[in-house]
Amino acid sequence: MNRFQYHSAGDIADALEQIVGGGSAKFIAGGTNLVDLMKYDVERPERLVDISRLPLKDIEETANGGLRIGALVPNSDLAWHPVVKDRYPLLSSAILAGASTQLRNMASTGGNLLQRTRCLYFYDVATPCNKREPGTGCSAMGGINRINAILGTSDACIATHPSDMCVALAALDAMVHVMGPNGERIIAITNFHRLPEDTPERDTNLGPDEIVTAVELPPRGFRTNYTYLKIRDRLSYAFALVSVAAALEIDGDRIREARLALGGVAHKPWRDPAAEAALSGQSLDRHAFAEAADIILRKAKGFGHNDFKIDLARRTVVRALMQAAHGTPQSQSDKRVA
Repeated sequence: MNRFQYHSAGDIADALEQIVGGGSAKFIAGGTNLVDLMKYDVERPERLVDISRLPLKDIEETANGGLRIGALVPNSDLAWHPVVKDRYPLLSSAILAGASTQLRNMASTGGNLLQRTRCLYFYDVATPCNKREPGTGCSAMGGINRINAILGTSDACIATHPSDMCVALAALDAMVHVMGPNGERIIAITNFHRLPEDTPERDTNLGPDEIVTAVELPPRGFRTNYTYLKIRDRLSYAFALVSVAAALEIDGDRIREARLALGGVAHKPWRDPAAEAALSGQSLDRHAFAEAADIILRKAKGFGHNDFKIDLARRTVVRALMQAAHGTPQSQSDKRVA
């Protein structure tokens, strides 16, 4: 690990001033991702700006009936918050599906949003990686790519976004509040993370001089017909090979509205409006769900070791929609798929 300076920010203005104060600087709160990257020599910040004392730890209801979540709310507090459990159980379930209890106690809402994408070669500084060093090549293309992306890839990168929380936020149409030198702006969660294209080193559309201050949830939380289904190599403390956040609004025996977001398959949480539109007005049957899965995966492409993900994702989408339709969400304490 390289030597670095340390500064504890007293307020947001101080944090922003420090992050642009010269040299490479990084915000740190819980440190559950950044510290690992520093240990692996992937990240080499010259200055760490500690934001853990900033007043961004509140969960408050908004005037329109939504919920505003401070960027420093720990994942555990968010998952078990009574309003989240009652009105946004999809988000609670997704958070509880991720990491371990100890990590959730440390990880923050903002930090979860800003996790770097996952790839074996990104973490291995002895191998070429366009994400780590643009222009050097993508070792995963012809290497061990079992965990890598099947959607939204480019010739430059096939890394995957690792967050469970962000998949649920994408399905819920959350908004991300950020602050910078020019004031506050709001970014839709679906536009917050980026596809790799020819700039895989950029994971998000957050500016280098901006800080996440909050995440806002809309009033509707799909509290009855939802599920977060995560398929992984082992039942605890593992990243998703494929995950699905499914939320339905049902009128009688028909779907009025559908939300569908996939994790573990792309450089960002993956939503496809065409697949959701295809479910509108459909009956609650496996055939309609299979058609939606085919639509969302119509451009999927494997790279050898991860070819299996395409069929796995298709079956996971169908299973998740069945769970949501029947109001039988996946248990995150007993992770066996029902």
